[in-house]
Amino acid sequence: MNSITEEGKKIAIISYVTIFGAVIAMVMNNEKKHHFASFHIRQSLGVILTFFALGYPVGTFDSWMVTGPFYIFFFVLWLYGFLGALQGKMNLIPLLGNLFQKIFKGL
Repeated sequence: MNSITEEGKKIAIISYVTIFGAVIAMVMNNEKKHHFASFHIRQSLGVILTFFALGYPVGTFDSWMVTGPFYIFFFVLWLYGFLGALQGKMNLIPLLGNLFQKIFKGL
C-alpha cells in the first residue's frame, strides 16, 4: 500500500464536498495520481451519483417515511467515506464500495 501524502489526503477530503468538490478533486489529482485520493474520488463520486439517480424516484413518493430513511442512508454512507478520508483509511463504502471501484476505475 502506498504511503498517504498530505496532498493526497487533502484531495480525498475535497472529493466529498458535493459534486463540485468531486470534480475539483479529479482535476487536482489528474497530474500526480495519488492512489489514496483516487480511491476516495471513486467512492465519493459513486455515492453522489447514486444519490442523484435514486433521489428523484424516491422523492416522488412525497412521504417522509420513504424519503427520511433514504436521506439518512445516504448521509451515513457519505459520512463513512468522509471520516475514512479524514483518518487516512481506505475503507470501502458499505454495500456499494466495490461496485464504485470497478465502475470508476479509470479515475
